[in-house]
Amino acid sequence: MSILVIGCTGTVGSKVTEKLLAAGEDVRCLTRSLEKLNNLPPRIDGYLGDLSNPASLVEAFGGIEAMFLLLPVGPNETDQGITAVEEAKNADLRKIVYMSVYMPPDSTHIPHFRSKTPIEDAVKMSGIPYTILRPNNFFQNDLQARDALLRHRAYPHPIGQVGLNSVDVRDIADAAVNALTKPGYERQEYPLHGPDILTGESVARTYSRYLEQEVRYIGDNLDLWEERARTVMPGQMVQDFRIMYQYFQEHGFIAAPGDLLHEQSILDHEPRSFEDFVKEIAPAWKSELLVSAGEMR
Repeated sequence: MSILVIGCTGTVGSKVTEKLLAAGEDVRCLTRSLEKLNNLPPRIDGYLGDLSNPASLVEAFGGIEAMFLLLPVGPNETDQGITAVEEAKNADLRKIVYMSVYMPPDSTHIPHFRSKTPIEDAVKMSGIPYTILRPNNFFQNDLQARDALLRHRAYPHPIGQVGLNSVDVRDIADAAVNALTKPGYERQEYPLHGPDILTGESVARTYSRYLEQEVRYIGDNLDLWEERARTVMPGQMVQDFRIMYQYFQEHGFIAAPGDLLHEQSILDHEPRSFEDFVKEIAPAWKSELLVSAGEMR
């Protein structure tokens, strides 16, 4: 099957692409970055295009059978998603798999959650068989916290104390590949969670155990988080994520009853645990700690 992956160079999209290639599928990648296009693996058919410019998409969509749609958080997310769906309709696709977000009813005020609703509506009304994936927060977001964890022994994400069923992006990719390549998942929506309810304190304890260093949870001070985040993120995104973290702190982001069972029907395996994720990355991170300690002597 010829499958177009939109968002193929990101955290989730790269794993989807990798697993599709391993399954022997014909994979196309759409990117607006010439540098990323030139660095794609040899077996991927890369196309340069921008979802803000429909004329640049015609060649990439020509002759494909299915699309995995993932969009970066940003002010144009809704318009770009709807454009992708329109191009899918023009190309007579047989299947769309759209990665949205886990969205409890009281979470739709979060800007980058709300922006996905019109895209979901467009997917459902397209007439193309679809699957919508609804992942929780990602384990792999913690890779961005490596410096804070290793240099300051601090966990910086203000996720609060109610708890999140965060998920491994490899499970998202497994679900996406199954939905793209196998029958039986059409016109359905799948929540994607990890098996454990994680809090800021429990995450810090897990890192402490596997890094063999005391890691502390910085805490729930969103003003302090915002001050630091503004040095590395656009202001609009900082405000968006602050609203999300406030929601996490007040309500959590916990799997609803029946979600994990429903999830396993598309995963075909138990979801990966956060402890296993940390256990995987800890040896390399511990080596960095040892090198840093040696340099300080």
